[in-house]
Amino acid sequence: MGDFTMPSLGADMKEGILVAWRVKAGDRVKHGDIIAEVETDKGLFEVEIFETGVVDQILAQPGREKIPVGTVLATIRAEGAKAKAPAAAAEKGAGKKVKASPAARKRAADLGIDLGTLQGSGPQGAVSLADVERAGGGKKEKKAAAEPEAEKTPAEFQAGMRRAIAAAMSRSNREIPHYYLETDIDMSRALAWLKEENGKRPIRERLLPAVLLVKAVAKALEKVPELNGHWVDDRLRLKKEMHIGFAVALRGGGLITPALHHAERKSPDQLMAALGDLIARTRSGKLRASEMTDATITVTSLGDLGVRTVYGVIYPPQVALVGFGRITDRPWAEKGMLGTRPVLTATLAADHRATDGHHGARFLEALTRALEEPETL
Repeated sequence: MGDFTMPSLGADMKEGILVAWRVKAGDRVKHGDIIAEVETDKGLFEVEIFETGVVDQILAQPGREKIPVGTVLATIRAEGAKAKAPAAAAEKGAGKKVKASPAARKRAADLGIDLGTLQGSGPQGAVSLADVERAGGGKKEKKAAAEPEAEKTPAEFQAGMRRAIAAAMSRSNREIPHYYLETDIDMSRALAWLKEENGKRPIRERLLPAVLLVKAVAKALEKVPELNGHWVDDRLRLKKEMHIGFAVALRGGGLITPALHHAERKSPDQLMAALGDLIARTRSGKLRASEMTDATITVTSLGDLGVRTVYGVIYPPQVALVGFGRITDRPWAEKGMLGTRPVLTATLAADHRATDGHHGARFLEALTRALEEPETL
């Protein structure tokens, strides 16, 4: 028997709203299936399940109540296991675990009501918020608690997203001892390769420079894997998979960094397709929960806005962020000859608890080599 809980879709998330179920009790599910939709300050996300079995009980119903991260929303039993019997009124009382929705538990605590004394009217005998409100009739808080939360306006949504970003970045600056390194990269070979490749393709299949940047980051991580991981419980937990978070600006304002899964396995063409799909789904609010939580390092590119150098803030629990600015023609000396080259400034923000400047310098060196040898990507 396993629990399906309200997921944490980022370091800044403490609660979410269960918007919809995609399954019902008795449905068979497998690893990776989308079974629910959850709303946070950053948008609406499809939530996958990471075990295989049968949905045993649905313990929370969709609504506008905010549910704390970690709250059990449903239980999953192994295939072939006996279904758990619905809770009966006789089972309630002192020393017994009472089945109730998260909102009902919170409201009962506010009103000082013993859930074990109530007859549940919800699914499989669960105590609902309405049951608690009836039992607490006459309380001053009753009307306010019973009223559903109104849908957010665009302005309210943007304000909520800014608060979420502020919480995450404040935590990052408070907890992570950042160090920064930067380097300039001659992009003449990369741009020439890109021009030649795109000349062979129809317009819709052409590659963007961002694809080469993401792929080069993955290649550099193969040389310096210490930057690919999470800092959890006071130690670095390295990740074998390279799920690269890519910063996407939303049209209405705000920023989300969903993960490009398994960037190390994808060719530039596959990365281009994956990146286009990810950006489209980010802006239309159709991301999966895993895309919000799996990133092992983040890439942010602000070159299209004219920025030359990016000094990023690491998104915990990640331990590194790579920033790319605008490619500009600059003076460049090579083999005693002075000329101009298209040059890109790349920066690394890294967590000094996990790595040091030596690791960072090796990473930027490997990144430079990858972009100067684009045919190897």
